[in-house]
Amino acid sequence: MSEKSREQIWDEWRELVNMAPQELEDWLETEESRSVGDSDDGESTGHKSGRRIVKIKRTNKDELSDDQWDHMATVVGYIKRHLSQGGPEEDVESSAWRYSLMNWGHDPL
Repeated sequence: MSEKSREQIWDEWRELVNMAPQELEDWLETEESRSVGDSDDGESTGHKSGRRIVKIKRTNKDELSDDQWDHMATVVGYIKRHLSQGGPEEDVESSAWRYSLMNWGHDPL
């Protein structure tokens, strides 16, 4: 479990995971979504995470499992690290940087 409290995780999650469940689900169906990230078995880590994020966003806060809270903390950490690296100077809209963030539920635009 994260060193952060669940309230801290919840607040950061709500701030950083800014894509609605259906929006993220639709995004995960695109070629652009599948074009980024590391993968061992054909599906990238971010793409798998995106599917988990959709389920979490459709779950009531009181009903979240310990595993879901752990994943939420992982997602928040990933998004913060990725944002701190900064995006491309030009063409952010169609960049691998943005696509990767979107797989994790954050659209920087």
